[in-house]
Amino acid sequence: MAKRLIPSLNRILVEKIVPPSKTNAGILLPEKTNQLNSGKVVAVGPGTRDKAGNVIPVSVNEGDTVLLPDYGGTQVKLGDKEFHLYRDDDILGTLLD
Repeated sequence: MAKRLIPSLNRILVEKIVPPSKTNAGILLPEKTNQLNSGKVVAVGPGTRDKAGNVIPVSVNEGDTVLLPDYGGTQVKLGDKEFHLYRDDDILGTLLD
């Protein structure tokens, strides 16, 4: 049975993108070339409510590639995959192709 996590409030579930450590030709890449800390949004919560009770939606959508902070987030393991939960405020930006 596969589990699916739906984040609550303004939280975002992200699967971090691990850059390759080797080229197709077998050349090892130095760690400094792998500096971009990014991830793919897997699921988003419904958002938070303001004082009037109106829903403030999350600023990213499922499938977006986002820039993540170096520290923070909560590590979550579902099955054999590792994910991270971030608040909407913690996401630094959306990466466009």
